Amino acid sequence: MTLWWLTYPLLGIFGGFVAGLFGVGGGLTLVPFMYMLFVAQQFPPEHVMHLALGTSMATIVFTSISSMRAHHAHGAVRWDVVRSLAPGLVLGTFGGSLVAGQVPTGPMTAIFVVIVYYASLQMILDFKPHAHRQLPGPLGLFGVGGIIGVISSLVAAGGGFLSIPFMLFCNVAIHAAVGTSSALGFPIAVAGAIGYIVAGWSDSGLPPYTLGYIYLPAFFGIVVMSITMAPVGARLAHRLPVKKLKRAFGGFLALLASKMLYSLIG
Repeated sequence: MTLWWLTYPLLGIFGGFVAGLFGVGGGLTLVPFMYMLFVAQQFPPEHVMHLALGTSMATIVFTSISSMRAHHAHGAVRWDVVRSLAPGLVLGTFGGSLVAGQVPTGPMTAIFVVIVYYASLQMILDFKPHAHRQLPGPLGLFGVGGIIGVISSLVAAGGGFLSIPFMLFCNVAIHAAVGTSSALGFPIAVAGAIGYIVAGWSDSGLPPYTLGYIYLPAFFGIVVMSITMAPVGARLAHRLPVKKLKRAFGGFLALLASKMLYSLIG
């Protein structure tokens, strides 16, 4: 068991770096790896996906803080957008995570794979919608936040693959969209983590060291390293050819999703 625990800090290094570099919560990367690790450890099959989602969402709480501070230092966070989207994000993510906790592992995994394929295609094609309008009013941003929150809860992600295109569509500059997305990951992660704790609180047959659907050894191992690496990724986001890296990362995500799909079918 202890040997398995040593893999989680390594996963935290990678997840934290990705979160800071691309302004995403890291869940799109963490969930597939945790899913495979939990399967290898022979966790109860009916709980594997929920544990991967819940644990990933909890780690994003800390990753998003670290990444958000780094982007804020570069003046790249639109706090007015964060304040307007946050209420919808919180309600959507909390409600979505409660529902996700009741969906069996098979369908939940299939939903995750479909959304990851979409996110990976978006990265490979470097999809950046042209600005056609300004940001909507408070009611519109509340509704958009709710939609982003629900979808984010199903993949345990910080919502960057949805919030960044939305902000670009609404004439927000690319660096501001990435930085603001890192800040939006915090309310998403807090609401989602609480939701997955509540959803799994009374579930029987969970492995030891769990808090609801959060597997604590993975949580602590990932958090320790991810909060260190997220600022590094955020700083490099302003120096590296992020467009090329994002395409490569999109292909990597597609491979991870395919591995999960193969595992599910098998």
